[in-house]
Amino acid sequence: MVCETPKPDEQLLPDRHPHDDLFICDVADAVLKDVMPQMEHPFYSLSKKPETSIRRYEHKGNWLEITPSVKGLATIYDKDILIYCISQIMHKLSAGEKVSQRVRLNTRDLLVFTNRGTAGKDYLAVVEAIDRLAGTRISTNIKTGDEEQYDTFGLIDAASVRRKHGRDGRLLWCEVQISDWVFNAIRAQEVLTLHKDYFRLRKPIERRVYEIARKHCGRQPTWSINLELLHKKSGSKSTLKEFRRSIRHLVEHDHLPDYSVSFKDGSDIVVFVNRGTMHPPQPVVLDVPITLKSATFEEAKGAAPGWDVYYLEQEWRSWMADGGLDAPKHPDRAFIGFCKKWFEKRGRP
Repeated sequence: MVCETPKPDEQLLPDRHPHDDLFICDVADAVLKDVMPQMEHPFYSLSKKPETSIRRYEHKGNWLEITPSVKGLATIYDKDILIYCISQIMHKLSAGEKVSQRVRLNTRDLLVFTNRGTAGKDYLAVVEAIDRLAGTRISTNIKTGDEEQYDTFGLIDAASVRRKHGRDGRLLWCEVQISDWVFNAIRAQEVLTLHKDYFRLRKPIERRVYEIARKHCGRQPTWSINLELLHKKSGSKSTLKEFRRSIRHLVEHDHLPDYSVSFKDGSDIVVFVNRGTMHPPQPVVLDVPITLKSATFEEAKGAAPGWDVYYLEQEWRSWMADGGLDAPKHPDRAFIGFCKKWFEKRGRP
């Protein structure tokens, strides 16, 4: 891929206004963060070869379609750029600083942060990844009662690259504008912490399986899932037989961060066991500790039928701590809202 030096009037994102904020990535040790919708659904290609066909994923009446550009679908490695941006933004939000959808990142810092090399090909790979991220579109339906809503959105809305003049044309920085969808998920604190060794996972399927485990097992002691459903949620294009072989390899080498994996051949069940390596969530600091009323738990049963409301309470508290949320002014109301949203996303257990 040949990257031409942008002309002076093309070096900034379009529609830039003087009052627009620009968020500069400058935190070397930001904790890895990802938004939960990206971990839940198979948005990204697990192939190292360009994937140019539209993919469709359906589950419990909901569906999403991912449409790539002619350059291919964004890959799970391209996603590293978004994880880097999300991690930086969450770090600044936790410190009470202003953030923006317009994000400028030093390319070398990005490569080091994501455990990549810093040779010329690695810099070019960043530009190619930005192209795929910008070209990938997601369409989905959202069901509410007897109504259905259709949404379509991207991962990043625009991008700009600054490089040095000369033969090597070394990249200096990249600027991306993350989409409303990604930014709104950050603002809503729909984020989870990833293990620092996530970027050391070299196989795409290992990264994807870790994301699913982190999203669904979380801090629970164990979580199990049928192999066929795990295959579906992963978005893998391999056959079920090949996927089963990959899981067995994962079990044999047991190197997944945060979780050990076992596989029950007879029932085709994959079991994830929490290694206890995650740092305990920092408690939410309150003038008065959160104490929910007994009536709130009764109301929560109606908000999330079939779910153990005391389990949901633990998830709610962990969610607030994981996201660094401030204490709610009306905790009972906030908990009921959490239960309703939980049920809308997952239905009955």
